[in-house]
Amino acid sequence: MDGDLDQALDAVGPRLRALRQRRETTLVALSSVTGISVSTLSRLESGARRPTLELLLPLARAHGVTLDELVDAPPTGDPRVHMRPVTRHGMTMIPLTRRAGGIQAYKLVIAGGGGRAEPDPQTHEGYEWLYVLNGRLRVVLGEHDLVLSPGEAAEFDTRVPHWFGSADAEPVEILSLFGRQGERAHLRARPGERRPPG
Repeated sequence: MDGDLDQALDAVGPRLRALRQRRETTLVALSSVTGISVSTLSRLESGARRPTLELLLPLARAHGVTLDELVDAPPTGDPRVHMRPVTRHGMTMIPLTRRAGGIQAYKLVIAGGGGRAEPDPQTHEGYEWLYVLNGRLRVVLGEHDLVLSPGEAAEFDTRVPHWFGSADAEPVEILSLFGRQGERAHLRARPGERRPPG
């Protein structure tokens, strides 16, 4: 076992004793609630016995704490994604997911005019969903040549020749969900109220 685990397990005994004393419970009373013998409880508290999951679960229940609290488990980690942006051919890709496989999410910032002005449709395996955040996105997909505005989305099989870039001299920001094996993004949205014109 590594040092961190040994250290965490060594600290369980004093923590068990402190919890019991705070609740003003005797070893005999705790034994009757948990079904663990008084001698085992005493050895756990003194550190003479290594705690096991079978012993810790009823003790956590009896003391009204979670197992994590009982063993003082470290936090599970920072949920924020800290990925490095990659810039190529006038487009900056910022990964928003870090797991391998499945659907990948990206924020893309495409420079206006410049590097991606001339469509050069490509194909590859997968399925892509694009959502425009800011600017105007030109999408060339097979025979279609479309311009999407903020709030509009497109989804397509990437085996169809496709290209996208800024529709004008301004940069465009989009969210992209991409599945290499053809996974499709399944989105559920509740229709909003239609506002009367004017």
